[in-house]
Amino acid sequence: MIKVGIIMGSQSDLPVMEEAIAFLKELNITVEVDIVSAHRTPEKMVSYGTQAHKRGLKVIIAGAGGAAHLPGMIASLTPLPVIGVPIKSSNSIDGWDSILSILQMPGGVPVATVALNGAKNAGILAAQIIGSSDEKVLNKIVLYKESLKNKVLKNSEQLKK
Repeated sequence: MIKVGIIMGSQSDLPVMEEAIAFLKELNITVEVDIVSAHRTPEKMVSYGTQAHKRGLKVIIAGAGGAAHLPGMIASLTPLPVIGVPIKSSNSIDGWDSILSILQMPGGVPVATVALNGAKNAGILAAQIIGSSDEKVLNKIVLYKESLKNKVLKNSEQLKK
């Protein structure tokens, strides 16, 4: 069973992360969702990161605000691809602290980073990663991209009228 792990540092991150959850569910990709705080539950974070691939996960999406250590710490613990979602939180410096914390990873510990609050793109990227080895998911991504194109063409035609 294909699975994507979606984790976040706190409950307040859920409204942003819902976009990734919804997109993946739309493609019938199984997700597990949990709160895993790098600072408040470090033991849980270590367990999650070291065991994720053994539980059948294929990709991890990690959202975090403020200092945003969760995506990088998870990436240091797992052999799976990690997609980081910087979140503009109440203790954030306009989101820049989160963006830079996730983006500026040291060599050997990559985190694919999407835009601030860009959880939908994280879901799309996770599906594309899975689609690279699963033809059914790949075909769904092709259809999704086609729908994006068709929407723009339709809007263009309406604008010309």
